[in-house]
Amino acid sequence: MDWKKELKNNIVSVEQLKQYYQIFNKDAHVLKKIIDRHPMSITRHYLSLIDFDDPDDPIAKMVIPSIKELDITGSYDTSGEKLSTKFIGFQHKYPQTALILSTYRCAAYCRFCFRKRMVGISKDEIFQNIDRAVNYIKKHLEINNVLITGGDPLMLSTKILKRFLDKLFAFDHIDFVRFGTKVPVYLPQRISEDKELLSILKYYSDKKKQIYFVVQIDHPREITPELIKAVNMLKRRGVILNNQTVLMKDINDSPDVLAELQNKLVSIGINPYYVFQCRPVKRVKNHFQIPIYSAYKIVEQAKAKLNGHSKRFKFIMSHKTGKIEIIGIMNDEIFFKYHQAKDPQNNGKLFKRRLNKIAGWLEEFPVIKEES
Repeated sequence: MDWKKELKNNIVSVEQLKQYYQIFNKDAHVLKKIIDRHPMSITRHYLSLIDFDDPDDPIAKMVIPSIKELDITGSYDTSGEKLSTKFIGFQHKYPQTALILSTYRCAAYCRFCFRKRMVGISKDEIFQNIDRAVNYIKKHLEINNVLITGGDPLMLSTKILKRFLDKLFAFDHIDFVRFGTKVPVYLPQRISEDKELLSILKYYSDKKKQIYFVVQIDHPREITPELIKAVNMLKRRGVILNNQTVLMKDINDSPDVLAELQNKLVSIGINPYYVFQCRPVKRVKNHFQIPIYSAYKIVEQAKAKLNGHSKRFKFIMSHKTGKIEIIGIMNDEIFFKYHQAKDPQNNGKLFKRRLNKIAGWLEEFPVIKEES
């Protein structure tokens, strides 16, 4: 079936969900209220991965709304995207990278989305003018790569994706383009059944211009035969795949689960890239976030079960000041390093904070007096 037609079969209402999932009448009204604010959409493929007999099924928790989403503790812009926006839909936070918010739509909606403020809701922040982006990139020779994200850019037509590649790869100083996507997880046939898309990817790869897919696989059970088929098709067209995972409470906050995920990724040719500390997003923070102290312990215990290839990922907090690697705990201090900084002078900078075992974000750690 055509992937666009398949999306029309998504589960989008409480009434549809009731056919598969036990929802008590007292909860239905609350869930409808949540969906009105942050839409639900679940592909039939992803629905088939849920064990509806397990009330704690991690796959279900990632896409089915929860009353915990009524908690508005946190922020809708935890990484300072507004401050990095040069014009609508175009961000330039790090010197080498331009970011394009290409769409507000996804194949399915993650309940833990860090762009919960806009995904599935509003076009107000979405990129509108490719020529304006082209002119900006032309003037900024320090930009050597572009990340096309959203939403999920693979929700755009193949024709539009080709136009992005045509325009961006016309620049000699653009070495590669990345697409941030969860389509291989939610709707793998978008890739495996689109011969035109595969042909375009191969065309650019043959021209020695590198295309990356930054996929988001958060649990080993998301690695299905359908996903593997799509991944293999991408690899044969020269696409390199990296994975980023969000560490989440009751989803993958087990050293065994996290290690299994990284090992499976490597076994199918996907490079572990980042494991992200869950951001303190409104309607997400108290639902999914784990204290950094506990998260660090989980990551290190998982690494002990991994080989060199499967533990190449960085454990990262994507902060408004940059990507901060969480590198260690000693006595009552926790140590950080700027893996990538908005202010280039901070790149590689090591710093520490007083340990707070319940802190989930940088600001919650006390500054040590000697650094103040």
